[in-house]
Amino acid sequence: MNEEPPAPLEIALELERLRGAVEVGFARVDGSLALLVQRSDQTDARLADHESRLDRLERGRWPLPSLAALTGTAGVAIALLALYR
Repeated sequence: MNEEPPAPLEIALELERLRGAVEVGFARVDGSLALLVQRSDQTDARLADHESRLDRLERGRWPLPSLAALTGTAGVAIALLALYR
């Protein structure tokens, strides 16, 4: 029951070990966070690339429905002309 309190030198050594363990842990967490940020940046870049490619595809397709409507209208007009002649 009568335990001696640890010596100040022992306490200092143990605190130094704890400090080292905390520094190593923070370094690991910092490395992991840096990796996550890098992956997030890569994902953002890929998403922006996909968005620009999709926009180009959509701009290239807009004439198709308009041409189909014009062709249909022209077909109806030609049919009506042929019907009344």
